[in-house]
Amino acid sequence: MTHDPMSYKSSGVDIDEANAFVESIKPLIKKTARKGVLGNIGNYAGLFRIDNEKYKNPVLVSATDGVGTKLRIAHLMDIHDTVGIDLVAMNVNDVIVLGAEPLFFLDYIAIGKMDAERCRHIIEGIAQGCTEAGCALIGGETAEMPGFYKDNEYDLAGFCVGVVEHDHIVDGSEVKVGDRIIGLASSGLHSNGFSLARKVFFEKLRLTVDSHIDGIEDPLGIELLRPTKIYVKTILNLTKSFNIKGIAHITGGGFIENIPRIMPERCKAVLSPGSWDIPPVFSIIEEMGGIDKAEMYRIFNMGLGMILIVSQNEADDVMERAGGMGEKAYLVGSIEERTENEKAVLFG
Repeated sequence: MTHDPMSYKSSGVDIDEANAFVESIKPLIKKTARKGVLGNIGNYAGLFRIDNEKYKNPVLVSATDGVGTKLRIAHLMDIHDTVGIDLVAMNVNDVIVLGAEPLFFLDYIAIGKMDAERCRHIIEGIAQGCTEAGCALIGGETAEMPGFYKDNEYDLAGFCVGVVEHDHIVDGSEVKVGDRIIGLASSGLHSNGFSLARKVFFEKLRLTVDSHIDGIEDPLGIELLRPTKIYVKTILNLTKSFNIKGIAHITGGGFIENIPRIMPERCKAVLSPGSWDIPPVFSIIEEMGGIDKAEMYRIFNMGLGMILIVSQNEADDVMERAGGMGEKAYLVGSIEERTENEKAVLFG
């Protein structure tokens, strides 16, 4: 019996295609370089030197996250750069809530079959997100996994490291009764709640990514793929000028689970939903899906991607500064005393 010779390529892994992909993205990665980056792409690990003149007592801050089932929309649309922006946003927005400056980013792409063009589009989005956040893309991994993922499927994960002066960490410990809550507008769904959103739109309503819905200007797929907003430059600016006591990234868990993470137990956040604009996509999901209002606020950002807690006497100035930086900022509530067994987040 004779056997055809076997190779790694015959098992589904194309090393040559992967090498060509790495070479093609080097110019994209180079554009994200910033002070502190050492070495070149292709080493076993990325190198970064902390600026000891800028930071006297630096604390490293790290985060890791993915894009979740929003990737299904990217597959349906065959649009893959925007989820790269999402990947960066989900990580740098988690780093910035502690007042930390994102320094560098690494990506992980797991794919069924190497598609250099598709992966390049993903990296283009990641590079764009890194540029917007001011952090360097210093490395990553693309794992070709035939038999584990379908040929046209992939998953993404990201890793970000930032730095903050120890005395400037924003941890919510100074939040007190009487403080004001400011919300910064989101760009849409961001990257949370997509399992429910897809169930409502594609299963219950039997829509497609090309469907048009009253109240939403773009086709459904474009609306759902709208990239997560990156708040890094705005918040870095605000923390330099004001005493931002607490910052919450409204991601998985929505308002109900994220805001309590930045308040002492003696405090509760009282929000006024009518005080900010809720994009139509959320109202459509709620109404067409028959979803309880409390559930909506536990899953989605409902139009606010970031929550800031500041003292009453600085609230107006913070909102004015944020508005000057292109943010839609709303005064959405206040911090009140919390009694025993009372919920940490209430809607007035």
